[in-house]
Amino acid sequence: MKRSFGSWVKAELTDYKILLRNIPSLTISIFILSVVCANLMANKELISYKYVALDCGFVFSWLMFLCMDVICKRWGAKASIKVSLLALLVNLVVCGIFALLSLAPGKWGKFYGYEDEIVAQAVNSSLNSTFGGAWYVVFGSALAFIVSSIINAFLNVSIAKIFSKSGKSRGFGEFAGRSYVSTMIAQLVDNLLFATVVSKFFFGWTWTQVAVCSCIGAVCELLAEVFFSGFGYKIVTRWEKENVGQQYFDYLAGTK
Repeated sequence: MKRSFGSWVKAELTDYKILLRNIPSLTISIFILSVVCANLMANKELISYKYVALDCGFVFSWLMFLCMDVICKRWGAKASIKVSLLALLVNLVVCGIFALLSLAPGKWGKFYGYEDEIVAQAVNSSLNSTFGGAWYVVFGSALAFIVSSIINAFLNVSIAKIFSKSGKSRGFGEFAGRSYVSTMIAQLVDNLLFATVVSKFFFGWTWTQVAVCSCIGAVCELLAEVFFSGFGYKIVTRWEKENVGQQYFDYLAGTK
């Protein structure tokens, strides 16, 4: 018997509520914070030389994917996507608040650090523009994030099933294999989408720049996750030993 739309919405909200209660709040907080910070710091270049470009958002973007991978490992692909949607919603709300506050007539603290009022006004305007953002940057970032999050989640679980069939579904090797491959591909998609939607059509990048910079960014972000993946694995194994999130598993079992 098919459920009505209202009952489906109610069931999904209940699922969300129980899921968020079962994933450690610190993990969700770090995940959301990394999404917001990556979006904000993407406005500043870290490396820029011909066909090599990397923005400061890189410092946080690998953390986003590590959070998704540990959530996916413990609670599955759907749970990872649901938390990603929450992070995206919070990020959009923060962007909206920043945009409104950038229109406020007040001045930034940096304004008072310059004696030349023309320079001070220019600095003030630049800060307003940076925090206020541009609609196409927010749109491109949101699109790239949610698409890559979905790809990462389902790839992660699919690779885990391959390990399970081969009888090698335990240990750090399995966690690393599913995380590295899914992260590399998802990060590449994320970078390509953002570079195409924003950099190509609004900043005038060539397709060569889009492709090369997206690949370099994906490799750098993967290397950062590789470096910290042992920490992520320890967190997941501790969750498993302590039965963290068992209430959510019991809820899912009861709805089948």
